[in-house]
Amino acid sequence: MAAPPATTVRLTSLDVFRGATMLFMASEIMSINRLGRAFPDSGFAQFLSRMLDHVPWVGVVPWDLIQPAFMFMVGVSLPFSIASRRAKGQSFARMFGHSVYRALALIALGIFLRSQQRAQTYFTFEDVLTQIGLGYVFLFLLAWTRPKVQWAAAIAILVAYWAAFALYPLPPADFDTTTVGVPMDWPHKQTGFARHWDKNTNFAHAADVWFLNLFPRERPFAMNRGGYLTLNFVPSLATMIFGLLMGGLLKSDRPGLQKVRLLVMFGVGGVLVGLLIQALGICPIVKRIWTPSWSIFSSGWVVLLLTGLYYIVDIRGYRRWAFPLLVVGVNSIAMYVLVHVATEYVERSFTIHLGSGMFNVLGPAFAPILLGGAALLTFWFILLWMYRNKLYVRI
Repeated sequence: MAAPPATTVRLTSLDVFRGATMLFMASEIMSINRLGRAFPDSGFAQFLSRMLDHVPWVGVVPWDLIQPAFMFMVGVSLPFSIASRRAKGQSFARMFGHSVYRALALIALGIFLRSQQRAQTYFTFEDVLTQIGLGYVFLFLLAWTRPKVQWAAAIAILVAYWAAFALYPLPPADFDTTTVGVPMDWPHKQTGFARHWDKNTNFAHAADVWFLNLFPRERPFAMNRGGYLTLNFVPSLATMIFGLLMGGLLKSDRPGLQKVRLLVMFGVGGVLVGLLIQALGICPIVKRIWTPSWSIFSSGWVVLLLTGLYYIVDIRGYRRWAFPLLVVGVNSIAMYVLVHVATEYVERSFTIHLGSGMFNVLGPAFAPILLGGAALLTFWFILLWMYRNKLYVRI
């Protein structure tokens, strides 16, 4: 089948990719990564646990690609969104106002969801929703510029962010890292120049100690135990810009297969450049603090994944298999909210009305997988009902 025309408002493959990424993220409620603890002698269980949990610091596993995929897709979808709004006669002022509203709504929703089970509002800005919100207005404005300007902006952001870390003074050699939540014998500490990107002793951590304590908190902020940072939104804006550039390519009048070739070239290039930056000792690939090398490296992988789906779904026209993913992809925010606010209620309801025995049929180690899977299937059916009734939660 021929590729859709460049004026297509919505890429089916983008919705499928969004749905796949959201379901992958939502599978966290199944606690599959805990199998390694239950079966310490099983190589497969250990491998599965590693693949479904973030790496401690340097490196990458599939689970680490979830957030960059979401960030990247925001950029890809923007050229199509702007084209659709312009076709409806919306002015730049109205679209800009919506971008500000969307940014604030995403930040507020992220804080609201992260505050569940807390005694008071938990002001945190490192999750995917708040990170998108913090950079979205800048991304929107860049969408009105030429690709050369967008490339220059992404490179300038990454170079400036790299310099901020590289120029920030290192702690003394005898610094007690336990004061920032890092055991003295933690095996993932960096050496040499890479120490500038160590956990909780870097430039953006110092910024968080100042910034996050401006908000009311249960206790003063001292460190993020995972090493995640508010300022991650700066280099992740570059990730969104890379998505914006690829979205412009996908929306262009180029033939479909030519787009695929260019996307593969950019994807492979991104992976290789990211690895080269790390190999040369410029900075390590660390997802938790979104190093410039990570922004480039992860964007490369996301481009390749999206390209594969674009070829299969939009060029070859094989769409039936992707329907379950499409149902989630067009209502990804609804799924995100359901997972965060309704999982405990749904799982408790299953055990109340069906008993816990049926979920222990494979043994206690697999009970969370079966129970979480039942909850996830419930959420999917809710989204299927919404899809059939054309109900979409959008910001």
